[in-house]
Amino acid sequence: MINFKTIIRIIGILLLLETVMFLCCSGVSYYYGEGDLAAFWKAGAITAGAGLLFAALGREGEHQLTRRDGYVLVSFAWVAFSLFGMLPFYIGGYIPDITNAFFETMSGFSSTGATILDDIESLPHGILFWRSMTQWIGGLGIIMFTIAVLPIFGVSGLQVFAAEASGPTHDKVHPRIGITAKWIWSIYAGITGILVALLMLGGMNWFDSICHAFATTGTGGFSTKQASVAYYNSPYIEYVISTFMFVSGINFTLLLLFVNRKFKKFIGNAELKWYFWSVVSFTAVIAVVLYYTSPMGVEESFRKSLFQVISLQTSTGFATDDYMTWPPVLWGLLTIIMVMGACAGSTTGGLKCIRMVILSKVSRNEFKHIIHPNAVLPVRINKQVIPPSIVSTVLAFCFLYLIIIIISVLLMMAMGIGAEEAVGCVISSIGNMGPGLGECGPAYSWNALPDIAKWLLAFLMLLGRLELFTVLLLFTPAFWKRN
Repeated sequence: MINFKTIIRIIGILLLLETVMFLCCSGVSYYYGEGDLAAFWKAGAITAGAGLLFAALGREGEHQLTRRDGYVLVSFAWVAFSLFGMLPFYIGGYIPDITNAFFETMSGFSSTGATILDDIESLPHGILFWRSMTQWIGGLGIIMFTIAVLPIFGVSGLQVFAAEASGPTHDKVHPRIGITAKWIWSIYAGITGILVALLMLGGMNWFDSICHAFATTGTGGFSTKQASVAYYNSPYIEYVISTFMFVSGINFTLLLLFVNRKFKKFIGNAELKWYFWSVVSFTAVIAVVLYYTSPMGVEESFRKSLFQVISLQTSTGFATDDYMTWPPVLWGLLTIIMVMGACAGSTTGGLKCIRMVILSKVSRNEFKHIIHPNAVLPVRINKQVIPPSIVSTVLAFCFLYLIIIIISVLLMMAMGIGAEEAVGCVISSIGNMGPGLGECGPAYSWNALPDIAKWLLAFLMLLGRLELFTVLLLFTPAFWKRN
C-alpha cells in the first residue's frame, strides 16, 4: 500500500520550505519598498498553515519510502509547490487569473520559461525575484533538494531520487545519496555565485544579475526584461550566459568528476562528446546560413547562432534574437535541437543526449545484424555494456515521447490553434524549453492561448520535467493495486 501519511508529512515540510522562500522574496519587496510585500506575507501565512497541517496529519507515518511512494511524492510535490507558489501572483493581482497564475508558476518550477506576461518590466522586484527563484529551485529539483534535507527528519531519499532523477541511468558518485545531493547542490550554488559576479562585471545591476543567474543555472529562461537577454545588447553578457547555459546542460555527475579532478573520465564521456559536437555542428551550420542570408557580420552571426542553439538545446529559453525572422530551414534545425536536449542528470529537458547515443548505437548494430545475423553485438557506452532492459526502456521512452507530442499537437489544433504554434508549444512544453514557434516564438508571450490549452501545456511541462513515466504511472490501475 502507498504510505500516504509519510507523503503528506513530506509535502508539509516542503510547503514550510516554500514559506521560507516567500519570506526571502518579501525581504526583496521590503528593500525596494513596493506593494508586493503584503502578497508574500499572505501567501506565506496560507502556505505555512497548510504545511503545518499536512505535517501534523502525517506525523504517524512510516520513515521508509517504497519506490511507489517515491513516484507519488514527486508528482504531488511538484503540483503542490506550483499551486501554493502561484499565490503571490494571484493574491497580489499581478496575474489575476488562476489559469495564468498556475501556468506561470508551473513554467517556473518545471524550468520551462514559457510566460503569459506581456509587460514584465511593470512587475515589482519581489515578484520578479520569485519568478526567477522558482526556476532555480525547480531546476535541480525540489525533490533533489529534499534528498539532502529529508534525512534530518528520518526519511530515506533513495526512492525519491529514483523517481525524480532524469535519464535512463543513475551513476552513483557516493554510496550515500544524501552526500551526493549536498555535493551537487554545492556545485549548483557555486556556479550561480560565479555567474552573478561575472554578470555584474558586464554592467548588470545586482538584482538582474541574481535573477538571470537563477534562470541560467536552472535552465529556466525567465528574464526580468520583456526582450529577454537581447535587452542588454551586450556581446559580453551573451557569451557569459552562453557559457554557463552550456555548463548547466552537463550531467552533474560529470561536473562532480571534474571538481574531483578526474579529467580523463570527464573528457572521455560519450554523452558529453555528443552534447559538445551537436552544439558545435548546429552552431556552425546556422551561423553560415545567417551570414549569407542576413546583414549580420561573421562575429554576430556566430554569437546569435551560438546563443540560440545552446539556449534551446539546454532548454533554457533565453533569446537574443527572434529566430522566427530567420530562414524557415533554421526553424527546423532549432526544433531538432529542442527535441534532442542536453545531458541527463542536468537541469535540462528534452530527450537527453544519452538516449541519442544509445539510439545511434542500437541503429548501427541493426545494420551490422543485417550483414552478420548471428553476431552478438552489445551496446557499449563509456566501455560499459548497457543492459538490454535499459535499451528497451530508452526505446519505450522515445516512442511514448513522440506519441504524446503527436496527440498533444492534434488536441491543440482541435482547439483552433495553428499547426506551427501547436507543434512549437507542445515540443517546448514537454521539453521544458520556453519559446515555441510562430505566434508563441521568442518575441511573444503565450497569453493568447485558450485556457484549456494552458492546462494541457502545464501538464506537459510536468510530464517532461519528471521524465514521463513518473507521472504516467499514476494513471495506470495496476500502480494503485495492493501487492
